[in-house]
Amino acid sequence: MSSLALGFQEIEKTQLLLVGGKGRNLGELSKIQGIQVPEGFCITTVGYQKAIEQNETFQALLDQLTMLKIEDRDQIGEISRKIRQIIMEVEIPSDVVGAVAHYLSQFGDEHAYAVRSSATAEDLPHASFAGQQDTYLNIIGKEAILQHISKCWASLFTDRAVIYRMQNGFDQSQVYLSVIIQRMVFPQASGILFTADPITSNRKLLSIDASFGLGEALVSGLVSADCYKVQEEEIVDKMIATKKLAIYGLKEGGTETKQIDPDQQKTQTLTEQQILQLARIGRQIEAYFGCPQDIEWCLADDTFYIVQSRPITTLYPIPEVKTQENHVYVSVGHQQMMTDPMKPLGLSFFLLTTPAPMRKAGGRLFVDVTHMLASPVSRKNIIDTLGQSDPLIKDALMTIIERGDFIKSLPNDKKEQSPGKSNKGMSSAGFQAQIENDPTIVSDLIKSSQTSIEELKQNIPTKSGSDLFDFILEDIQALKKILFDPQSSGVIMAAMNASLWINEKMNKWLGEKNVADTLSQSVPNNITSEMGLELLDVADVIRPYPEVIDYLQHVKDDHFLDELVKFDGGQETQDAIIAYLNKYGMRCAGEIDITKTRWSEKPITLVPMILNNIKNFEPNASKRKFEQGLRVALKKEQELLDRLKQLPDGEQKAKETKRMIDLIRNFSGFREYPKYGMINRYFVYKQTLLKEAEQLVQEGVIHEKEDIYYLTFEELHEVVRTNKLDYQIINKRKDEYKFYEKLTPPRVITSDGEIIAGEYKRENLPAEAIVGLPVSSGVIEGRARVILNMEDTDLEDGDILVTLYTDPSWTPLFVSIKGLVTEVGGLMTHGAVIAREYGLPAVVGVENATKLIKDGQRIRVHGTEGYIEIL
Repeated sequence: MSSLALGFQEIEKTQLLLVGGKGRNLGELSKIQGIQVPEGFCITTVGYQKAIEQNETFQALLDQLTMLKIEDRDQIGEISRKIRQIIMEVEIPSDVVGAVAHYLSQFGDEHAYAVRSSATAEDLPHASFAGQQDTYLNIIGKEAILQHISKCWASLFTDRAVIYRMQNGFDQSQVYLSVIIQRMVFPQASGILFTADPITSNRKLLSIDASFGLGEALVSGLVSADCYKVQEEEIVDKMIATKKLAIYGLKEGGTETKQIDPDQQKTQTLTEQQILQLARIGRQIEAYFGCPQDIEWCLADDTFYIVQSRPITTLYPIPEVKTQENHVYVSVGHQQMMTDPMKPLGLSFFLLTTPAPMRKAGGRLFVDVTHMLASPVSRKNIIDTLGQSDPLIKDALMTIIERGDFIKSLPNDKKEQSPGKSNKGMSSAGFQAQIENDPTIVSDLIKSSQTSIEELKQNIPTKSGSDLFDFILEDIQALKKILFDPQSSGVIMAAMNASLWINEKMNKWLGEKNVADTLSQSVPNNITSEMGLELLDVADVIRPYPEVIDYLQHVKDDHFLDELVKFDGGQETQDAIIAYLNKYGMRCAGEIDITKTRWSEKPITLVPMILNNIKNFEPNASKRKFEQGLRVALKKEQELLDRLKQLPDGEQKAKETKRMIDLIRNFSGFREYPKYGMINRYFVYKQTLLKEAEQLVQEGVIHEKEDIYYLTFEELHEVVRTNKLDYQIINKRKDEYKFYEKLTPPRVITSDGEIIAGEYKRENLPAEAIVGLPVSSGVIEGRARVILNMEDTDLEDGDILVTLYTDPSWTPLFVSIKGLVTEVGGLMTHGAVIAREYGLPAVVGVENATKLIKDGQRIRVHGTEGYIEIL
């Protein structure tokens, strides 16, 4: 037949633009041996285009629609309604009418048909668009079918379909509609089959929803369905619903909703045998398409018919691994405060820097902790360590271990239990003691890191081409030496252990909780908290110059620094900002990804924060803030020591406590330094690689220098060496990255794809409390500011920041806020460390905080107990 209509058997895999996602999938399904698909045909998108191409009013309205934004709901509704009306009134081209008549005569005019929409942007691997267009059941006769073809075409412009396309970045004028006309099946039962569990994402657990009559009742939410779970040919769970209604086809066309007899309402829809047969069909379809499927089925005369199959687009990809054994993966992003996807160059730099067994999935990194969980000795270590940083990860890992069947436990390994030896051959306790008694250790570590970065900055400009890549690889070894220096880890451990000791003992001896939080305020040598305070100093420089402030309030691009000198105070402002960028310009949100734009590359990012500081603070605020925190900490120290001396054995208790307080004060600031050193180096590498990229642009190898971000380090080396690149790789990865941005990474995922969610186990909390992890003590009330992007900052003194995660780049905002709530985070992540140091009550690891708390609501943050109340 012509390109206007195609029978299911005639549809080719490549014809997405002709028959849309649904149509293409039906074509594929009807080719699978042994799978029953009711016969039918598609009116292709050519018919739709033919119907509308000459209509000038339609084109004009479509142009108006493409200019609108999601916020313009009223105009979207108005224009969409007019477009639908035009399509309904348009005459169906005569050759389309002819094609419909031809296929109906083949399949039988007298039969009833389902008329279903199939858009070109639907049932795609990365966007399902499920339920966006309309379906009509039990349509009889050519005239009725033609009328419903017009209705399907018009449904391309329902408000919800238009808005969904806007949200997903599809061009309204580039989406077309094919219409499927498929023989009706009148089933006794129907439903949906997911070949991976939609709740947990477990790829081995197949889930079937089933109810009586046509599937419409289930899809439209009219009835509850039975739910059966099947794993490896065995029914592992059944939930039988009370099914009060069902939709059935009428002889004369159309459908009716019927009440089900009370004695049949609780009957199981499918028999055990039928459940297992359907599960096998599901697995066969999944194997054919090569990915988990969402399948619509119906049962008539003891035969299962498949009426649709589409990829499940909501599943998180499984970290890739070569073996068949079970594996458990823990998210790196939740540890590093960066749950966004990383571009390939960013991923490969992080992989070059870390010695941990890493796997990639969905543009994120995961650590394979299987072997650590298998050995009883390392199991305790890994669970305690991860539990300190994120209790939800700990709870998820405990769930896996308690199942007992997922990870095979190794015999108890005695060797691991002997106290570790440090690199100097002394016992780890001796090594730790040596660190704790070295008064200059922190300044020595900082100095050696700085010297090493200065050397790098001097040497790297002399390298280019292949030499540059070899040089960077060599320098990463130096970076790893610094990052994983046992002395550096020893300092961080000493501070953490001292905090835990203080919290435990003060609670036991004095009945006070989380005292270490107060003692951690305004510690020296914290490069991240200094960064926040120094931006207050930049505000002080600018404050006396109204012209400069006015200019900054209106700047739009990153060349604002050059223009500053025209104003009174402009030179001073420029000097202050540049000095700040020289020290901190390598930072940005999501900084562990080398490809993210740094403050030095986009200095305008700092402007809203500087203006906030001018608005919310008096001159000299940084010094006052630091001194106030110091006073609070020293006063607390004195008070604790005085109270301890009153206790039995008080002198000894006070002496031990004083030693621990000194460790907290002297060592906890260093916690932020190793990462600062790493990000410093990354920025140096990035600047030289972008010079190479400029060269590649000039030689016509790549279109723009940022294209190198979509190559791994090794691939980029190869491109520089050969001056050759297959551009398909870049385009494919750009599309993948867009898809990854929509995914939410799990904290813990298994090799079955199962996402294990941990929970907080707490009693005695208020009924409406939103629960998280307490990381910085105190209770504060204030206005919630839900901020997802640092550039959208508009804070007032006393606001509480609510966001997804905070890495060091968010610190300058911390000076303006009174409390902190994040979705991701743990006891030792950056936001928690800085919150304690600034004395801000903070609760982190709060699932869906940015959705549960609305911008502008008054909330109370319980930083000591770990929950939030909406007031």
